[in-house]
Amino acid sequence: MNDITVVVPAYNEAERIAPVVRDLIQDYSVLVVDDGSTDSTASKAENAGAKVVQQPENMGYIPALKRGFQEATSGIVVTFDADGEHRPEDIKRLIHPIKEDKLDLVLGARSTVPRPSERVLNELTRLKINVQDSGTGFRALRRTLAVTLELDTACTCGTFVLEAAANGARIGEVPIETRSIQKPRGIAWQHGKQFIHVLRYLLFTS
Repeated sequence: MNDITVVVPAYNEAERIAPVVRDLIQDYSVLVVDDGSTDSTASKAENAGAKVVQQPENMGYIPALKRGFQEATSGIVVTFDADGEHRPEDIKRLIHPIKEDKLDLVLGARSTVPRPSERVLNELTRLKINVQDSGTGFRALRRTLAVTLELDTACTCGTFVLEAAANGARIGEVPIETRSIQKPRGIAWQHGKQFIHVLRYLLFTS
C-alpha cells in the first residue's frame, strides 16, 4: 500500500531490525529512523528493503518519531516498534477507520500494559480521553495530524493522545496482540517527568 508509510524508530536494533522490515515491506513503505545507533542497525534495515534516515546522534524516541513524520510522504503513517513486538497483520485493522474517514488517530491497544508507571499515566489520560492504552507505540494516524504534533514531553505516554485531541483529532483504538520478545526492560525514569506533563495537558488544554 503506497499510501501507508510505517515509521520505525530504531536504536541499536541490529539483531532484530531486518526481520521486522522484511515482514512489513511486503505490503507497506517502510521508513526506519536510525537514532544514532552504534551498531549495524542502519545497514541491516537498508539491506532488508527499508528507506533509512539517520539522526546525527542518539536524540531519543520522540525526535526520531518526528523525523519520520516529516520524511514520510504518504497520507497515513503507522508507528511501529523496531524490536518485533508488534504484528504487521494488525496494521490493516488500525488503518481501516482512517480510510473510512471515521477516525484520525487509531491506537493499537495492548491487552497488558507492562509497567505500573505507564498504567498510572493511562488512568490519568482517561480522565479526558476514553482509551485503554494511551502509551502504545503502535499507532496509525493521518500525516496531516502527525506533522502538527510538537510532542514536547518526556515520552509519548498519554500526551501523544492528549495533544492530538487538543488539535481536534478523532481518536479510537483497536485491540492488538503483542509478540513475546527477549529484551530487558529498564526502569522508565522518564515517567516521573511525564506525570507532570500529563497533568499539564489535563489542566491547561481544552
